[in-house]
Amino acid sequence: MNHKTTRLALPKGRMQSGVLELLTAGGVRVDLGERRYRPVISVPGFGAKLLKPQNVVEMLHAGSRDLGFAGADWVAELNGSLVELLDTGLDPVRVVAAAPTPVARAGLHAAGRHLTIASEYTRLASRWIETRGLDATLVRSYGATEVFPPEDADVIVDNTATGATLDANGLEIVDELMTSSTRLYANPRALEDPRHRERIDDLVVVLKSVVEARQRVMLEVNVDAVRLDDLVAVLPCMRKPTVSRLHGEEGYAIRVAVLREALPGLIPRVKAQGGTDLVVTTPGQIVA
Repeated sequence: MNHKTTRLALPKGRMQSGVLELLTAGGVRVDLGERRYRPVISVPGFGAKLLKPQNVVEMLHAGSRDLGFAGADWVAELNGSLVELLDTGLDPVRVVAAAPTPVARAGLHAAGRHLTIASEYTRLASRWIETRGLDATLVRSYGATEVFPPEDADVIVDNTATGATLDANGLEIVDELMTSSTRLYANPRALEDPRHRERIDDLVVVLKSVVEARQRVMLEVNVDAVRLDDLVAVLPCMRKPTVSRLHGEEGYAIRVAVLREALPGLIPRVKAQGGTDLVVTTPGQIVA
């Protein structure tokens, strides 16, 4: 591979499908082919490789990858000196400390208690132990951390999306260390190279447009001319709404991109201000 090819790291495992769907939505085709570890992507100038999320961070930090998707939790854990370019919002998790109910209720600082804490996140867990001033021994786990208590650990530090696995193992969250999601990172040195920087910036614009579109819907509404200003006043928008005159009528059509989560409260307000013929559609990409 030419050393001037921008080297992209794609994550294996649970992150992979979401990242590939994001790229596809942005018009970037990823062909896994038979050599699944070295997929071909349709954007000129890029070469891709599939790696475990932890290895993505390590390879970005080492400089053998220029750009890659990884979880913010592993960037924090491995202390990678990376530049965050985009939070995709995919795979949201919390890194938490959790303990069986008796330990949780007694408190982590119970008199005379020496804790055994199990975690894959040894750096994050060590820092948390120090910050909380706990008397504890840290044991490194290699997956399935939730099964350690109560026999092999008093507390675990692990990631959770819904808390269901913790509940199933009789564990209660006692503290939250950080929140995480899949994000796009770059090696700082790659951003100093104009050829890499241009390609990376262009890719970020495309992917950011998809992320933005997933958070918003396009609201189209008609309104009489006398109610136009009243209606525009209640419409949140990215900049200004698009307003056009209706054919042969004393009224206007308004088109605006609004946050999806605002719809339940917004639609009644739009109706109250004279809005009619509301249509809500889902955009594929939005570039501000």
